[in-house]
Amino acid sequence: MPALDPGASSAPRTVFLLAHTGRPAAVRSAELVALGLLRSGLDVRVLAAEAADLPLPDTPAVQIVPEASPDVLDGCELLIVLGGDGTLLRGAEFARASGVPMLGVNLGRVGFLAEAERDDLDQVVDRVVTRAYEVEERMTLDVTVHDDGQVMHTDWALNEAAVQKVSPERMLEVVVAIDGRPVTGFGCDGVICATPTGSTAYAFSAGGPVVWPEVEALLMVPIGAHALFAKPLVTTPDSVLAVEVEPHTPDGVLWCDGRRTAELPAGARVEVRRGAVPVRLARLHHASFTDRLVAKFALPVSGWRGAPH
Repeated sequence: MPALDPGASSAPRTVFLLAHTGRPAAVRSAELVALGLLRSGLDVRVLAAEAADLPLPDTPAVQIVPEASPDVLDGCELLIVLGGDGTLLRGAEFARASGVPMLGVNLGRVGFLAEAERDDLDQVVDRVVTRAYEVEERMTLDVTVHDDGQVMHTDWALNEAAVQKVSPERMLEVVVAIDGRPVTGFGCDGVICATPTGSTAYAFSAGGPVVWPEVEALLMVPIGAHALFAKPLVTTPDSVLAVEVEPHTPDGVLWCDGRRTAELPAGARVEVRRGAVPVRLARLHHASFTDRLVAKFALPVSGWRGAPH
């Protein structure tokens, strides 16, 4: 992973701060991070809607900007996001649109996208100030919805694009395809198309495999399918995954990262392929994904004696 080039510019360094200000713990954590950065001579940029809830000093070094501005992260070297998985995925939207690396601080439960926990705030500030972090790119998904031969919706996802039923009492009838060739059809609650990053999110809950983030692949995971062959599929990163909603079935719905949604009329076709624009994540540690997996899920490894000598 390449280290971030500190550059030679003498202009003030600016860090964007995004937090779930509806939670007192997030407000306090954001305040501690912001004050630490300000004391070290960095500027801090926050959204106007969040600034009202954050006890920040009245100084030119605190920049307040509207969320609707397309250049909201212009000039920022890093985006620090404090919150749970939902807040981190919201931060990923800013990171993808701007190309600015995102450093997540987990204030929720699992937080696989996060690089630090709430007890690490002092270390986060120190690493940001000294630029002691590296940047890695995570694969995304580009999502296209076709209806009657026309493109009706486009979207993207970092974790997953999920085709789901709308009516709880009726299954969604779908046909799934890979690279333009049909694989199988079944009635189900839905189908998840995921990245390796998303393999520990919704796809994991649906019974999909855990895929190391360094692996370049696409996943397709059925949800509650009524079929003999309804297993998770792992394809090449250059494959095109497709989910067709049968014409005679009730309408469905598309969810991208659980944040953005689009209606799927009967007969619609959802195509998912590798995204053209990755999300860049700032990393503080060189710990393996195996160790992260064990820690996040509190897996029992006490009997491990190490590799043979």
